[in-house]
Amino acid sequence: MEETVVCGVRAKIARTFAQRAKGLIGVKDMKKGEGLLILRCNAIHTFFMRFAIDATFLDSQNRVVKIVRNIRPWRMFVWGGWRARKVLETKAQRTVA
Repeated sequence: MEETVVCGVRAKIARTFAQRAKGLIGVKDMKKGEGLLILRCNAIHTFFMRFAIDATFLDSQNRVVKIVRNIRPWRMFVWGGWRARKVLETKAQRTVA
């Protein structure tokens, strides 16, 4: 999977349908400064994930549209809004019980 740097995060890019569908499912952990950039995406779920994430929704020019922090596993739906075209998923910086 190819990588890029976006919003100061070194991120793998999920381009294909299979890569986007898998997302972070099965990933045990992520280090600070690492992420997954999912293209053509304005909504996510966290089914089958092992840790909480922060989601940064971006427009087509990589401008931040919305940030949703500390999304716990097994959340059904998180929407980035109409302008969101991609999402950067990173390990939650601060987890709240």
